Amino acid sequence: NFLLNDWCRNLCSRRFAFIKLHFLITLIMTGIIPKLLSIFVMALVFLSACKKERPDVAAVPLSIVSPPVIATSSTLVKDTAIKVSRDLYLWNTQIPATFKAGDYADPSEIMKAIRPFSIEPGFGSPVDKWSFAMKKTEWDQMSEGIGSLVSGKDEAGDFGMFVFFRAEGDLRVRLVEPNSPAGLAGIKRGWRITQINGNSDINTANSSTVVNSIYYSPSTSFKFTRPDGSSMSISLNAAHYAEKPVLVDTVYTKGSERIGYLVFNSFLGKTDEIKAEFQRVFSKFASQQVTNVVVDLRYNGGGYVTLAEKLTNYLAPASASGGVMMKQIYNSQNSNNNVTTYIAKTGNLQLQKVYFIVSKSTASSSELVINALKPYMDVRLVGPSATHGKPVGFFPVSAGDWYVFPVSFKTINKNGEGNYYNGLPVNASVPDGLDKDWGDVNESCLAAAIKNITTGGYFRGTPETYSPNPQIINSNEVLDKPFIKVTIGKDL
Repeated sequence: NFLLNDWCRNLCSRRFAFIKLHFLITLIMTGIIPKLLSIFVMALVFLSACKKERPDVAAVPLSIVSPPVIATSSTLVKDTAIKVSRDLYLWNTQIPATFKAGDYADPSEIMKAIRPFSIEPGFGSPVDKWSFAMKKTEWDQMSEGIGSLVSGKDEAGDFGMFVFFRAEGDLRVRLVEPNSPAGLAGIKRGWRITQINGNSDINTANSSTVVNSIYYSPSTSFKFTRPDGSSMSISLNAAHYAEKPVLVDTVYTKGSERIGYLVFNSFLGKTDEIKAEFQRVFSKFASQQVTNVVVDLRYNGGGYVTLAEKLTNYLAPASASGGVMMKQIYNSQNSNNNVTTYIAKTGNLQLQKVYFIVSKSTASSSELVINALKPYMDVRLVGPSATHGKPVGFFPVSAGDWYVFPVSFKTINKNGEGNYYNGLPVNASVPDGLDKDWGDVNESCLAAAIKNITTGGYFRGTPETYSPNPQIINSNEVLDKPFIKVTIGKDL
């Protein structure tokens, strides 16, 4: 099990050394590098390939590194991006031969341009909404949990405060990173934003302005209304910060039930630290004799498959050990790289059912965990909508100073279930309790899960009491769009 921090532990494999030599030999044959210089450079490359490098670059398969005639470095980078895609893209045979990388500004635009070729049987429109590219410096920060999960951010970072509309004109803080500028200023989930840079005209019609002011601005002033009705004005300056994927872990006693609650916000970050957090949380749950667990993944857009596997192993019943957790399947050109992962029960927590709080923002590795557990236990989903619907993943492949991420594999569970491009449906449609902080037992989604644990029902009233507002849904999709959805899989 290896990815990014875990997988490229040996970037100096013989295979990668051979790729570098292959690249240089091609350059020599085209006459680009003088012979004497090339011999010297080849010797250096061979020696350097035997040194341990920073484990953050995937080894590119030999079949896609034959270089084109070099016109400019930009041309080479773009040409590499499309070569990678023609080999690794899950729908690679559907990319037309006439596709020209030179027609696009950079690898990011190329990744967007291949998405329309992701035609999947049973779906009326292309399914890929995720293939992307990112500068290496940006990915290195994001993958290590430094800065933001916002795609395309510049080097300034952000405020660490993320928002949704609860109703028309009612903009709420949905999440705050504790170590971010917003977190250090004391801002909490559930606070209402009543002014942005002195402007109180905050509604769904100007969602794009909200996005720019909160996610992409270096400095913004806000006025908040707190739950007690008091007001507070705060100015924030963008910065980088260490993200905290585990936001809340607590145990509630409700009658005879001991309920563990975990808010897990991202499968990205320092993998060793997150694994240690899993061990701490689930040891705590076991020591306090937890009988039910509610895992809050409502804004978790995914990340490393290895961390998804780890979480699955903690939640799975002991009877599932040795069973298929998932199969990671590549295109027919790379089918020899298909891999099956098996469940290895971790910890002493014994559960027969598990609850997940989800939303349209629940994606990728989050969905993988849910899908992997379904054949083995009673899995119940609560939240405002079905999940995002991303049963596929990718890994970073180097292209100059970029990484490109064409969708490269799909995952299925023990029963062969996957292809949930329309999302995993909820058992109970419950509004996101944006007026409450994390862990508040009166927050609508957590309250519904607790009610089902203790009574077998989900609602205080009837299911019809919640009718999603399409305008709010559409606006919140705009507010969520900057956040990439990632399942980072195992290297080829």
